[in-house]
Amino acid sequence: MSANQKILVVDDEQDISDLISYNLTKEGYQVYTAPNGKIAIEKAKEVNPDLIILDVMMPVMDGIEACRIMRAMPEFKNTFMVFLTARSEEYSEIAGFNVGADDYIAKPIKPRALMSRINAILRRNAQDNVEEVADKFEIADLVIDRDSFLVFRGNEKIVLAKKEFELLYLLASKPNKVFTREQILKAIWEDSVIVTNRTIDVHIRKLREKIGDNYVYTVKGVGYKFELNFNDN
Repeated sequence: MSANQKILVVDDEQDISDLISYNLTKEGYQVYTAPNGKIAIEKAKEVNPDLIILDVMMPVMDGIEACRIMRAMPEFKNTFMVFLTARSEEYSEIAGFNVGADDYIAKPIKPRALMSRINAILRRNAQDNVEEVADKFEIADLVIDRDSFLVFRGNEKIVLAKKEFELLYLLASKPNKVFTREQILKAIWEDSVIVTNRTIDVHIRKLREKIGDNYVYTVKGVGYKFELNFNDN
Protein backbone atom coordinates (compact mmCIF):
# COMPACT_ATOMS: atom_id res chain seq x y z
CA MET A 1 0.00 0.00 0.00
CA SER A 2 1.00 3.65 -0.26
CA ALA A 3 3.69 4.91 2.07
CA ASN A 4 1.59 8.06 2.39
CA GLN A 5 -1.13 6.21 4.26
CA LYS A 6 -0.92 6.62 8.02
CA ILE A 7 -2.22 4.25 10.68
CA LEU A 8 -2.49 4.93 14.40
CA VAL A 9 -2.31 1.84 16.63
CA VAL A 10 -3.81 2.32 20.10
CA ASP A 11 -3.19 -0.48 22.61
CA ASP A 12 -1.87 -0.57 26.16
CA GLU A 13 -0.21 -3.96 25.63
CA GLN A 14 3.25 -3.18 24.27
CA ASP A 15 3.75 -6.60 22.66
CA ILE A 16 0.48 -6.32 20.74
CA SER A 17 1.28 -2.78 19.65
CA ASP A 18 4.75 -3.86 18.51
CA LEU A 19 3.40 -6.86 16.57
CA ILE A 20 0.82 -4.80 14.71
CA SER A 21 3.24 -1.94 14.06
CA TYR A 22 5.90 -4.31 12.69
CA ASN A 23 3.51 -5.92 10.21
CA LEU A 24 1.99 -2.61 9.10
CA THR A 25 5.44 -1.11 8.57
CA LYS A 26 6.40 -4.11 6.42
CA GLU A 27 3.37 -3.30 4.26
CA GLY A 28 4.65 0.23 3.72
CA TYR A 29 2.35 2.16 6.04
CA GLN A 30 3.46 5.03 8.26
CA VAL A 31 2.69 3.78 11.77
CA TYR A 32 2.12 5.73 14.97
CA THR A 33 1.22 4.38 18.41
CA ALA A 34 -0.54 5.43 21.59
CA PRO A 35 -1.08 3.53 24.89
CA ASN A 36 -4.61 4.76 25.63
CA GLY A 37 -7.54 6.64 24.17
CA LYS A 38 -6.67 10.03 25.66
CA ILE A 39 -3.21 10.09 24.14
CA ALA A 40 -4.62 8.64 20.92
CA ILE A 41 -6.88 11.66 20.43
CA GLU A 42 -3.94 14.05 20.73
CA LYS A 43 -1.78 11.90 18.45
CA ALA A 44 -4.59 11.68 15.88
CA LYS A 45 -4.88 15.48 15.83
CA GLU A 46 -1.15 15.68 15.24
CA VAL A 47 -0.72 13.10 12.44
CA ASN A 48 -4.23 12.91 10.87
CA PRO A 49 -4.21 9.13 10.25
CA ASP A 50 -6.13 7.38 7.48
CA LEU A 51 -7.07 4.55 9.85
CA ILE A 52 -7.08 4.08 13.63
CA ILE A 53 -6.86 0.66 15.29
CA LEU A 54 -8.28 0.89 18.82
CA ASP A 55 -8.15 -1.64 21.60
CA VAL A 56 -11.43 -1.65 23.52
CA MET A 57 -10.17 -2.17 27.07
CA MET A 58 -7.49 0.37 28.03
CA PRO A 59 -6.65 2.45 31.11
CA VAL A 60 -7.29 6.23 31.34
CA MET A 61 -9.69 6.17 28.37
CA ASP A 62 -10.98 3.08 26.60
CA GLY A 63 -11.39 2.65 22.85
CA ILE A 64 -15.16 3.09 22.85
CA GLU A 65 -14.97 6.52 24.48
CA ALA A 66 -12.04 7.61 22.31
CA CYS A 67 -13.91 6.61 19.16
CA ARG A 68 -17.05 8.43 20.31
CA ILE A 69 -15.09 11.63 20.95
CA MET A 70 -13.20 11.51 17.65
CA ARG A 71 -16.32 10.76 15.62
CA ALA A 72 -17.77 14.02 16.95
CA MET A 73 -14.78 15.93 15.56
CA PRO A 74 -15.16 17.07 11.93
CA GLU A 75 -11.59 16.07 11.05
CA PHE A 76 -12.23 12.43 11.99
CA LYS A 77 -15.77 12.07 10.68
CA ASN A 78 -14.62 9.91 7.75
CA THR A 79 -11.51 8.34 9.30
CA PHE A 80 -11.67 4.55 9.36
CA MET A 81 -11.73 3.15 12.88
CA VAL A 82 -11.25 -0.53 13.69
CA PHE A 83 -11.67 -2.05 17.15
CA LEU A 84 -9.27 -4.67 18.40
CA THR A 85 -10.27 -6.71 21.42
CA ALA A 86 -10.03 -10.03 23.17
CA ARG A 87 -13.54 -9.59 24.52
CA SER A 88 -16.21 -11.74 22.89
CA GLU A 89 -19.27 -10.25 24.58
CA GLU A 90 -21.88 -9.17 22.07
CA TYR A 91 -22.63 -5.93 23.91
CA SER A 92 -19.09 -4.60 23.45
CA GLU A 93 -19.26 -5.22 19.71
CA ILE A 94 -22.61 -3.45 19.48
CA ALA A 95 -21.27 -0.55 21.56
CA GLY A 96 -18.32 -0.24 19.17
CA PHE A 97 -20.48 -0.02 16.07
CA ASN A 98 -22.88 2.36 17.80
CA VAL A 99 -20.09 4.91 18.33
CA GLY A 100 -18.91 4.66 14.73
CA ALA A 101 -16.56 1.69 14.34
CA ASP A 102 -16.02 0.45 10.79
CA ASP A 103 -14.86 -3.03 11.70
CA TYR A 104 -14.03 -5.32 14.61
CA ILE A 105 -10.99 -7.61 14.82
CA ALA A 106 -10.56 -10.18 17.59
CA LYS A 107 -7.40 -11.08 19.46
CA PRO A 108 -5.20 -13.10 19.34
CA ILE A 109 -3.72 -11.31 16.35
CA LYS A 110 -3.14 -13.36 13.21
CA PRO A 111 -0.81 -11.15 11.14
CA ARG A 112 -1.80 -12.28 7.65
CA ALA A 113 -5.50 -12.04 8.42
CA LEU A 114 -5.03 -8.62 10.05
CA MET A 115 -3.07 -7.25 7.07
CA SER A 116 -5.66 -8.55 4.62
CA ARG A 117 -8.42 -6.86 6.60
CA ILE A 118 -6.56 -3.54 6.89
CA ASN A 119 -5.62 -3.53 3.19
CA ALA A 120 -9.26 -4.21 2.27
CA ILE A 121 -10.52 -1.39 4.48
CA LEU A 122 -8.12 1.13 2.96
CA ARG A 123 -8.95 -0.05 -0.57
CA ARG A 124 -12.57 0.58 0.34
CA ASN A 125 -11.56 4.09 1.34
CA ALA A 126 -10.26 4.65 -2.18
CA GLN A 127 -13.48 3.24 -3.62
CA ASP A 128 -15.53 5.59 -1.44
CA ASN A 129 -13.87 8.52 -3.19
CA VAL A 130 -15.12 7.33 -6.58
CA GLU A 131 -18.51 8.76 -7.55
CA GLU A 132 -20.17 5.39 -7.96
CA VAL A 133 -19.38 1.69 -8.08
CA ALA A 134 -19.04 0.07 -11.50
CA ASP A 135 -22.26 -1.34 -12.97
CA LYS A 136 -20.55 -4.72 -13.26
CA PHE A 137 -17.90 -5.96 -10.85
CA GLU A 138 -16.43 -9.14 -9.42
CA ILE A 139 -16.21 -9.90 -5.72
CA ALA A 140 -15.34 -13.19 -4.05
CA ASP A 141 -16.57 -15.73 -6.62
CA LEU A 142 -19.53 -13.62 -7.74
CA VAL A 143 -20.02 -11.34 -10.73
CA ILE A 144 -22.67 -8.71 -10.03
CA ASP A 145 -24.23 -7.08 -13.12
CA ARG A 146 -26.36 -4.05 -12.32
CA ASP A 147 -27.59 -3.56 -15.88
CA SER A 148 -29.21 -6.99 -16.06
CA PHE A 149 -29.95 -7.36 -12.33
CA LEU A 150 -28.20 -10.71 -12.49
CA VAL A 151 -25.54 -12.42 -10.43
CA PHE A 152 -23.17 -15.04 -11.84
CA ARG A 153 -21.13 -17.64 -9.97
CA GLY A 154 -18.98 -19.36 -12.55
CA ASN A 155 -21.39 -20.60 -15.23
CA GLU A 156 -24.35 -20.41 -12.85
CA LYS A 157 -26.81 -17.55 -13.33
CA ILE A 158 -28.59 -16.43 -10.16
CA VAL A 159 -31.81 -14.49 -10.65
CA LEU A 160 -32.74 -12.14 -7.82
CA ALA A 161 -35.79 -10.01 -7.14
CA LYS A 162 -35.14 -6.27 -7.54
CA LYS A 163 -34.83 -5.46 -3.83
CA GLU A 164 -32.73 -8.57 -3.20
CA PHE A 165 -30.34 -7.48 -5.93
CA GLU A 166 -30.19 -3.92 -4.62
CA LEU A 167 -29.37 -5.25 -1.15
CA LEU A 168 -26.56 -7.42 -2.49
CA TYR A 169 -25.22 -4.60 -4.66
CA LEU A 170 -25.20 -2.19 -1.72
CA LEU A 171 -23.43 -4.56 0.68
CA ALA A 172 -20.94 -5.91 -1.88
CA SER A 173 -20.01 -2.43 -3.09
CA LYS A 174 -18.24 -1.87 0.24
CA PRO A 175 -17.07 -5.29 1.48
CA ASN A 176 -16.62 -5.68 5.24
CA LYS A 177 -18.42 -2.39 5.92
CA VAL A 178 -21.27 -2.80 8.38
CA PHE A 179 -24.47 -1.19 7.15
CA THR A 180 -26.96 -0.38 9.87
CA ARG A 181 -30.61 -1.19 9.25
CA GLU A 182 -31.31 2.53 9.05
CA GLN A 183 -28.69 2.97 6.33
CA ILE A 184 -30.12 0.04 4.38
CA LEU A 185 -33.67 1.34 4.65
CA LYS A 186 -32.61 4.76 3.41
CA ALA A 187 -30.52 3.39 0.52
CA ILE A 188 -32.92 0.70 -0.72
CA TRP A 189 -36.40 1.82 0.24
CA GLU A 190 -35.76 5.57 0.67
CA ASP A 191 -38.77 7.37 2.12
CA SER A 192 -41.36 6.21 -0.40
CA VAL A 193 -42.84 3.36 1.62
CA ILE A 194 -43.16 2.32 5.24
CA VAL A 195 -40.97 -0.68 5.98
CA THR A 196 -39.68 -2.28 9.16
CA ASN A 197 -36.54 -4.09 10.25
CA ARG A 198 -38.44 -7.30 9.63
CA THR A 199 -38.70 -6.36 5.96
CA ILE A 200 -34.90 -6.19 5.71
CA ASP A 201 -34.48 -9.49 7.56
CA VAL A 202 -36.87 -11.26 5.19
CA HIS A 203 -35.07 -9.94 2.12
CA ILE A 204 -31.70 -10.96 3.59
CA ARG A 205 -33.05 -14.46 4.24
CA LYS A 206 -34.29 -14.78 0.65
CA LEU A 207 -30.99 -13.46 -0.67
CA ARG A 208 -29.05 -16.07 1.32
CA GLU A 209 -31.33 -18.81 0.04
CA LYS A 210 -30.32 -17.91 -3.52
CA ILE A 211 -26.61 -17.07 -3.22
CA GLY A 212 -25.67 -19.09 -0.12
CA ASP A 213 -24.79 -18.24 3.47
CA ASN A 214 -21.12 -17.41 2.96
CA TYR A 215 -21.42 -13.81 1.80
CA VAL A 216 -23.84 -11.72 3.85
CA TYR A 217 -23.24 -11.72 7.61
CA THR A 218 -25.37 -10.44 10.46
CA VAL A 219 -23.85 -8.08 13.01
CA LYS A 220 -26.25 -8.57 15.90
CA GLY A 221 -28.00 -5.46 17.06
CA VAL A 222 -26.48 -3.37 14.26
CA GLY A 223 -27.08 -4.58 10.69
CA TYR A 224 -25.41 -6.54 7.91
CA LYS A 225 -22.20 -6.70 5.90
CA PHE A 226 -20.74 -8.50 2.89
CA GLU A 227 -17.70 -10.20 4.37
CA LEU A 228 -14.60 -11.33 2.54
CA ASN A 229 -13.17 -14.30 4.41
CA PHE A 230 -9.46 -13.95 5.01
CA ASN A 231 -6.82 -16.60 5.59
CA ASP A 232 -6.37 -17.05 9.34
CA ASN A 233 -2.69 -17.93 9.08
